[in-house]
Amino acid sequence: MSLSGGGFPASIVPAQKKMTLESNFLSFNGESTTTGQNMNNFAQQYLPELYEQEVERYGNRTLSGFLRMVGAEMPMTSDQVIWSEQNRLHVAYKGLAAAIGAPTSNVYTVEPSLTNTETTKIAIREGQTVLLSDQATGLVTAKVYVTGLTTNDTKFTCKVYGSNTLPSTLTSGTGVNMFVYGSEFKKGTNGMVGSIEPSFTQYANRPVIIKDKYEINGSDTAQIGWVEVATEDGTSGYLWYLKAESETRLRFEDYLEMMMVEGVEAKLANGNASSLSGDNILGTEGMFEAIEQRGNIYSGFAGAAAPGAGALGDFDEILKNLDKQGAIEENMLFLSRSTALDFDDMIAAMAGGGYASTASASYGLFDNEAEMALNFGFSGFRRGSYDFYKTDWKYLNDASTRGLDKAIDGVLVPAGTSTVYDQMLGSNIRRPFLHVRYRASETEDRRFKNWITGSVGGAYTSDLDAMSVHFLSERCLVTQAANNFVLFKGA
Repeated sequence: MSLSGGGFPASIVPAQKKMTLESNFLSFNGESTTTGQNMNNFAQQYLPELYEQEVERYGNRTLSGFLRMVGAEMPMTSDQVIWSEQNRLHVAYKGLAAAIGAPTSNVYTVEPSLTNTETTKIAIREGQTVLLSDQATGLVTAKVYVTGLTTNDTKFTCKVYGSNTLPSTLTSGTGVNMFVYGSEFKKGTNGMVGSIEPSFTQYANRPVIIKDKYEINGSDTAQIGWVEVATEDGTSGYLWYLKAESETRLRFEDYLEMMMVEGVEAKLANGNASSLSGDNILGTEGMFEAIEQRGNIYSGFAGAAAPGAGALGDFDEILKNLDKQGAIEENMLFLSRSTALDFDDMIAAMAGGGYASTASASYGLFDNEAEMALNFGFSGFRRGSYDFYKTDWKYLNDASTRGLDKAIDGVLVPAGTSTVYDQMLGSNIRRPFLHVRYRASETEDRRFKNWITGSVGGAYTSDLDAMSVHFLSERCLVTQAANNFVLFKGA
């Protein structure tokens, strides 16, 4: 007699005596070989092997850190930050408003092009000496003496040193550049007539409010499921639902930097308000836009040439342009992988044969033993009178950010500082060319705000059956002396 049903599984039927029967033991495949009855699967009586620790298959996923390397963060109290930058010290003009006409009694009339719409008079005075050169090649030059000013001081008359006529190249078109290199006066004459008032250029930027939020309902917080983590911010151990909050925080911190790099102003290129202006979305000027507007752009560095070939010529063109700017000696290069390799190849090619020669290779890592390791990368080099420190910029390589496109290949950032007057401190201070300003006062600090609302997780601020973790910051980037920056763009 047998008994079935009740609390026993259908696949296990107890017998009156202790004996091994096909109907009361665990089979391996879960099915009786004679009756076809479903039996308990022997293999399923054990729990699966569970790895509690997450596998970091993408390594360090955070991207922030660039601005911490090259800049600083400082508070401000206004809706706008305004700074002034010096203009050039010497007087120079590119191009003419009209071609130089024929001389009258060996006197030429020259009208420099005025690019600044606020300027109504030229900054050249009687008695000064000026060098003229053709704009196309810069090889044809002539030195002239300013004899006077005409037409409301928008033109000057001059005579040529060592000749009575100017070269035909300088009188055949409007492509003439000029700069003042001195003055000359007769004995017993009065001093210089007029003076030059120094001018400066003002720039401004406005902070934007950046927000994010993580939310979890009360029911899900009661369903415990621990995961062992070692996050990029140094957190390690077991996290529950707060793992998602931790990743939201890391993502927000990356947004703080990415917004400062990628931010653009909402206004149109001609300065008019855009459709976003009606929504009170004004934007902010990020580093890329500042360099695009006021800095130097180099497209297609090294091109499609062989490794190392052509890169040095391209780089020397950049140095020549830096000579025309602030000529800051120490600079940092933050590059994409492909451009960083172009620089390595360029330096290796100059170090004695590039790939073909290992005699000039830089040995490293293992007491300079060539048999152990070779270092074909370079972290710094000197060219001309400039020092450069090179590093990979992860932001340009990551497949979830700028690694998706090839528009930006890198950026050259000056390592110097500028002296500015700080209204909060009431004194001159030195600041990096690239720095962040955030809104703050004695009662409110908006550099990085973080708070919890709801009725879950220790917060009791509303009847919402959830925990909401809020993140907020209000900041902008100040890119001073952008003419010393270089943006490498893909061709």
